[in-house]
Amino acid sequence: MLQLPTSPETIRLSLFVGLFCLLALAELFWPRRPLRVAKNRRWLANIGIIVTDSLVVRLLFPVLPITLAATAQANSWGLFNLITVTGWPELIAGLLILDLIIYLQHRLFHRIPLLWRLHRMHHTDLDLDVSSGTRFHPLEIALSLLIKMAAVLIFGISPLTVLLFEVILNATSMFNHANLAIPLSIDRWLRLVLITPDMHRVHHSVIPKETDSNFGFSQPWWDRLLGTYRDQPKEGHTGMTIGLHEYRNQQELGFWRLLRIPFESTPVRRAL
Repeated sequence: MLQLPTSPETIRLSLFVGLFCLLALAELFWPRRPLRVAKNRRWLANIGIIVTDSLVVRLLFPVLPITLAATAQANSWGLFNLITVTGWPELIAGLLILDLIIYLQHRLFHRIPLLWRLHRMHHTDLDLDVSSGTRFHPLEIALSLLIKMAAVLIFGISPLTVLLFEVILNATSMFNHANLAIPLSIDRWLRLVLITPDMHRVHHSVIPKETDSNFGFSQPWWDRLLGTYRDQPKEGHTGMTIGLHEYRNQQELGFWRLLRIPFESTPVRRAL
């Protein structure tokens, strides 16, 4: 049986901070697009959201998915524990299942108006960079955690698999939101196995048909297999407009406004 390393939260935090700093530095030297708005205001809001999300998770979820996975494993709960799927088969299957669930969850958050109210805060960022990969409303984070915890219980996914998935999800979310220029010859092949910044940037287009595409965070296969893949934005990566039509003023997108967005009565977009 694959063993869970000690201090999983320390591992997650260390990798998160290290990769965040590395990508932020890379963006300075190899930017893909010129930034449209001042970074200091955006980063102040986005980092405030990171801190708030962490506090909400700590307060509302004394039992996190990794702890729940350990409890399920100890009590033989869930499909994998009942049919004794362990080791590498469980690790690979568990990672794929969790990744597919996050993909489907993302599509639902675009499709269902109530869920879109929670998710649209993420799409109000007028530029994309590494900080955008952490810009999710606390209510969306809480609901996503509940979905993952349900999956852990149903399938009996091991603690190590859950830890690896969380690390991969955080890392790929920061990477595919990064304002990072990758040579097109490399991007063409890399996006066959990983969601690249150019691939995910299409998802943040102001054009609804483009917003409703490229939903994956980690593996690119789900978009290709399930018909939601879009290769390039209509206006090109340097010419495309990022964000939503109804939120175009960065001066009005500070930290407190971001928290209020799910409760505002702005027109609800129709998912395609």
